Amino acid sequence: MSTQHPTPDKDAIALLPPFERLGLDRITLVTTGQQARSAWDALMQSSAWGFDTESKPTFKVGEQSNGPHILQLSTSERAWVFQLHDPECSTVAAQLLACSGIVKAGFGLGDDRKRIVHKLGIEPQGILELNSIFRERGYRKDMGVKGAVAVLFNQRFIKSKKAATSNWANPHLSEAQLLYAANDAYAAIRVWQALEL
Repeated sequence: MSTQHPTPDKDAIALLPPFERLGLDRITLVTTGQQARSAWDALMQSSAWGFDTESKPTFKVGEQSNGPHILQLSTSERAWVFQLHDPECSTVAAQLLACSGIVKAGFGLGDDRKRIVHKLGIEPQGILELNSIFRERGYRKDMGVKGAVAVLFNQRFIKSKKAATSNWANPHLSEAQLLYAANDAYAAIRVWQALEL
């Protein structure tokens, strides 16, 4: 029988030193087709990306989200935050997600996949749910990014609750939103690389 590993709890994680996140100098906001094509050129140098999306939260019962509003892709060096308002930018983002042969690693991606299919009209390729790897390795419950960073790096991944529930459809994203979005994808690629070693 495979060994069961405990997932660290909140109190244990709170005692760990912080995970070093990307600063704004290593995050590119992508809002136009031209910026998206530049991001494409940079991203295509890597065989795996950290991946996540953000959607404007819904608060009313029965209210349907028309997200995702943001797509985040990251290498171990830099992250790109795509705003999906501009049709050209949205098209390039869809093409990136449709690329086969490139791993797109992240946490809790079931909902993201459904929304991408609905909004961008493509079936994303190469999606890797990192939780499933931890399950295969004997961790009982979903890790999420915080648990994974704690287990692999012995560090605490800091997430802002305020940024998480902010308006991702806003045409002007705050610095806090950019840091939150980019680092979710950045942590995912770092976790993937650590699991690969």
